[in-house]
Amino acid sequence: MQRAIHIFPEFKNINLIEELRKKYDPLFGVVQPHITLVFPFESEISSLTLEEHIKNTLIGVKPFPILLKGVTGSLNNYLFLNVKKGNDNLIELHDRLYSGPLFEFMSRQHTYSPHLTVGRLKNDIEFLTALDVTKPFEESFETIVTEVTSEVIESNGNSIIEFKVSF
Repeated sequence: MQRAIHIFPEFKNINLIEELRKKYDPLFGVVQPHITLVFPFESEISSLTLEEHIKNTLIGVKPFPILLKGVTGSLNNYLFLNVKKGNDNLIELHDRLYSGPLFEFMSRQHTYSPHLTVGRLKNDIEFLTALDVTKPFEESFETIVTEVTSEVIESNGNSIIEFKVSF
């Protein structure tokens, strides 16, 4: 079974993120806007074991604010909405979650950089055009993070919420 662990932030102005995603993100309508903490992994770990692991790693974690602002590009023609506040908290959650039964799934090839993906373009020309179009996008998105969510990724790419763990 393929899974991932995310934060699904609830912003008052999330419609503005969804407008960008509708235009640039092939996962628009498949999965809600999210910040990935544990990237998709294939495992038969039981839901109970995974939930227990997440609960244990979240001991002592308190709700924290995040602020996202500014769209930039990344490798493979991705567009990211950048985390400006709460970055250290998100990195700590990421590092905690990739312990125990999830340790084997952590990629050491990439440095974790918290973000919310708003697009993935097919080629460099579309990517550069999207970067130009989104340059004036200066909206701020603020919320308090209070939970993480485990999702199951179906073979067609659809996201099914498996469970949520609050802190």
